[in-house]
Amino acid sequence: MRTPLAASLVILLATSSATIANEGGSMPSTAPSISAPDFDAAAEYRAGVDSLKGSRFAEAKESFGRVLEVLPSDANVNFLAGMADTGLNDLKSAAKHYERAVRSNGKLVVAQRELAITYVKLGNREKAQSTLEKLQKLDQACAGTCEDAQKLKDAIAAIQTALASPSQASLQTDPPLLFASAAAGDHAYLDAVSLIHEGRYARAIASLERARASFGAHPDILTYLGFANRKLHRYDIAESYYREALAAAPEHKGATEYYGELMVERGNLVGAKAMLARLDRICTFGCAEADELRQWIKDKRAPAS
Repeated sequence: MRTPLAASLVILLATSSATIANEGGSMPSTAPSISAPDFDAAAEYRAGVDSLKGSRFAEAKESFGRVLEVLPSDANVNFLAGMADTGLNDLKSAAKHYERAVRSNGKLVVAQRELAITYVKLGNREKAQSTLEKLQKLDQACAGTCEDAQKLKDAIAAIQTALASPSQASLQTDPPLLFASAAAGDHAYLDAVSLIHEGRYARAIASLERARASFGAHPDILTYLGFANRKLHRYDIAESYYREALAAAPEHKGATEYYGELMVERGNLVGAKAMLARLDRICTFGCAEADELRQWIKDKRAPAS
């Protein structure tokens, strides 16, 4: 049974493969794979979201826990795991998940909000005040012009209310609009692929993050996040996404190829050859991904900026 994202990939294969193939090394050589790993982290993530929406907090906790075994630092998953704990009234565990979410993504406003209010509920006003001050700094930098402007103002107001009246502090237990429907995630993914074709990598990353909020750790999304960041010369960030993609789907051909290409760009031919050997094991009868990476290693070339 195809996920909504996989259904979109069928459209991509029909409409975009020629464009991608003609771009050579400067663009993805193929559309992302629709094959699923033995453990489908994206499907488990959606199951967790559905359970959370249905107030089945124990089921949600179990689903998010399985995803975190694969991707322990994922900000979205930690945030939602915290919400599941909140629904179970396990505030200490919720705080730990919110803390991990914030460490991974300090700009995840909803996680900052829930963390601060959880601190209030636990009687730790000092940490709640510190979290509030971080949000206030983000709000000052935003100056009412950033995408999260209203979220920042709402979060600051909620925390201030909680600090003023701890007994009335309100925690959320249902996913906010950040975690949109599968259809919205599908749209964001298709938008991101089009933006990558146009070389608009920063905007593509924003769309991919929206898709990730819907689908979780889908290896195709993580692979494209790695690719877009790599094109912006954010090599460490790109590497982290490739590693996450391979953690979610160890035999993902696209992630393996692009990680190998990144290694070539960084002069790590030993690592690139290891990725090629991995592809050769995956592709018993050969595949385009292995052929492309083999050529990269042979040429020791880097793509044009």
